[in-house]
Amino acid sequence: MNSEQLSQRLKTVGSYVSSGARLADIGSDHAYLPCYLAKKQHIDFAIAGEVVKGPFQSAERQVRSEGLTDVIEVRMGDGLDVVRAEDGITDITIAGMGGPLIAKILERGKIKADLATRLILQPNVHALAIREWAVTNDWKLVAEEILEENQKLYEVLVLEKGAMELNSADLLLGPILRQARSEVFVKKWERELAEWERILQKLPDDDRQEVKDKRWELKTKIQLVKEALS
Repeated sequence: MNSEQLSQRLKTVGSYVSSGARLADIGSDHAYLPCYLAKKQHIDFAIAGEVVKGPFQSAERQVRSEGLTDVIEVRMGDGLDVVRAEDGITDITIAGMGGPLIAKILERGKIKADLATRLILQPNVHALAIREWAVTNDWKLVAEEILEENQKLYEVLVLEKGAMELNSADLLLGPILRQARSEVFVKKWERELAEWERILQKLPDDDRQEVKDKRWELKTKIQLVKEALS
């Protein structure tokens, strides 16, 4: 993968970035996404943020080699610490991390997140954590997409400011994804369902509270998914 040939996962994330955006790409790695969007003249400005020195240096080299230093600034910092009020950021992308980590980054940088008008988030797992954060912090889902690439399944969540209410099924499965019920969506949740049922069967048959709690959690999720797939 490079800035000319993005993965389908990152292309999907990029497709939701607003035209003419001032973008903060958090955990940018090689800065492939902002470079790709800048070369297409889809964004006016971008920050490529990295907390680890190696990826930070890789991003710097990539931006220099593409001749995009006038459009993209590579900054080293933890999460949204790289964003400043004067940057005028409109869109924030965070891709390729677990849902709980993305939610943690947003919570820790809540003041910075609120400067933007759109969040485009691609959790590798546990998107539920992001939906829970969004409900609590008055961000609403305006789009959701699920895709398969190299035998892996990815969800993309797009948030804009506004209140929303989600029930348990919506939090787990995604309200828009659940409504669309695509082949990839069905494949993902059939896979999860089989795994949960396997774990449930292997739980010890005793009355310890932690076992009872785990059994209840699994049965609840299994029921929600079965209803969505029926």
